Amino acid sequence: MKRLIPIIIFSWFMLQAQTKRDPRMVGMAGAYTTIADGIFSVGFNPGIIGLQQNNPFMIQGLQLDVGVLGNFFSIENVVQYSGDTLDMAEKDALFDQLDDADGLGFFVDSHMPLPFLNISKGNMAFTANNVILQNYRLPMGLLELMFYGNGQKPNLDLEFNYEIVGLNEYGFSFGIPFKSMSFGITAKYLQGLFYLGIDEDSSSANLITDDLGIYGSGKYIIRQGIGGGGFGLDIGVVSRPIDGWQFGASFINLLGTITWNQGSGAEPASINPLTSKFYPFVFGEDTLDLNESILYTFNIDTIRMDQLGNDSLFTNETVFFVDTLENGKRPEFVTRYPATFRLGVSKQIDNFLFVSDLVAGFENKYYARQQWKWAIATEWTGISTLPMRIGYSWAGGDMKELSMGFGIRKGPVIFDLGFSFRNGMWLHTMKGFNFSTGISFVGKKREEPNIPENGPSPKIEN
Repeated sequence: MKRLIPIIIFSWFMLQAQTKRDPRMVGMAGAYTTIADGIFSVGFNPGIIGLQQNNPFMIQGLQLDVGVLGNFFSIENVVQYSGDTLDMAEKDALFDQLDDADGLGFFVDSHMPLPFLNISKGNMAFTANNVILQNYRLPMGLLELMFYGNGQKPNLDLEFNYEIVGLNEYGFSFGIPFKSMSFGITAKYLQGLFYLGIDEDSSSANLITDDLGIYGSGKYIIRQGIGGGGFGLDIGVVSRPIDGWQFGASFINLLGTITWNQGSGAEPASINPLTSKFYPFVFGEDTLDLNESILYTFNIDTIRMDQLGNDSLFTNETVFFVDTLENGKRPEFVTRYPATFRLGVSKQIDNFLFVSDLVAGFENKYYARQQWKWAIATEWTGISTLPMRIGYSWAGGDMKELSMGFGIRKGPVIFDLGFSFRNGMWLHTMKGFNFSTGISFVGKKREEPNIPENGPSPKIEN
């Protein structure tokens, strides 16, 4: 398990894109449920696209997002706690903060729209995206031991959370406009590429501290999945503008699962060049074969004064085993694509667009959090070719984000850039950041014929 620690630290510093992001959304802190245009409404609210049946086509060219997210490390915290001796009140406050976050966590995700394959026209859109999700979380039992020693609890849970998954997401979206609103739906095919993660049902680890001494054991099964498939579903609704107001709601990934180890077990293929950085999986200095998984075990013998000279108090073993059934096939298993619920409202006042969203997840996994997040933002379009944006979001405690961005409109070319301080408000307090930039292309908007209301009736030729 000690080999996982460098992986976790390395992954925290990796620069990758955030799932379902675009530069305008980053610049507005995620307040997007009622204002996303064309292809950018997919993944946020497909209902919006139903109001754009007269809009020209849009093609997403290139997009680059770089970002990282943690829940502890920042310049301020490193300076404050490095070399310092904490009193009990400070330790309690810091431990409670990590306990509320369910441990010391690191999340990195990559969302790469495949160039020129994300297209919208009228009230329909086709999207193709490569997604890589990584989730790492240190157990509270280990943190409790670091903060308080063995005085607080005699039995400490040492089960880690470690997952990495890569997939291609293909979606077809369409919207149906009605008199006062529009309803939309996105049907997705989820092509699983690779998966590696600790099997929580088959893994366990603990450290026991009592009068006999300190002892414990652990077993982690790190299971691999190659090739999979599943389906997802987004639904959304948005009102037509009423005196500048719009209201909307959506359920993203209402359905969404991937069943792994399907088919013949061929090597995963992906247009995303980042895929080769993850697969085939390497653990230590060894590379996993297609049919292999990992069994890591450790044992801590009784640690006490009369046995400190024993050189075998801690033993561990890593075994690569062929993970197949009697028929030679790999066991299938299912992973859930986390769902989110969104509520949004926006108001256009002259050259200002004000937007506010409430977003909730249903589990603490990948990009979802089991709590509400509130976001508010504004976009100024006083110069139509240079929109400016700023936004703020808050999800309780230290979960806040300050964002800003701008765009450039030049003929059919749309260039956007967004930046956000994540889990902090400034450079020294942020525990992550997101930088996003991209180029899209739009067709020429069709102009409606200008017919005078009281003009002569058109001449009818026989």
